[in-house]
Amino acid sequence: MGQRTAILTVLTAALLGSSGTIAAAHDRTYRSPIGLNCENGRYYKIRPLAVSDLGDFVTGYIAIGKNRGVHIRLVPMGDGYRYAGRGIWFDGTLQEAVLYWGTPAATACAVVYG
Repeated sequence: MGQRTAILTVLTAALLGSSGTIAAAHDRTYRSPIGLNCENGRYYKIRPLAVSDLGDFVTGYIAIGKNRGVHIRLVPMGDGYRYAGRGIWFDGTLQEAVLYWGTPAATACAVVYG
């Protein structure tokens, strides 16, 4: 449980950036300080919407195209993390993640900040 909390805290801190306020996450002009840089040549921005009392990123959006995003939420797991939405999810530990599009095919990604 301690490693999971540490991972989520790191992700949350990166998602909120230097502003440290949840209000910035609700701003439509908010530029995401975190995203997934994937082997398919794409970069998927992540925008947080809700953060728990413990500072864990709980729900938000992942940008999958121009003006298109999918709502994602944290799914409790034993090791690492999983964020899932309609037809898309990604699993990972620390800066390594694997993005799934609802098919058996997966894309390796790196969680990048900034």
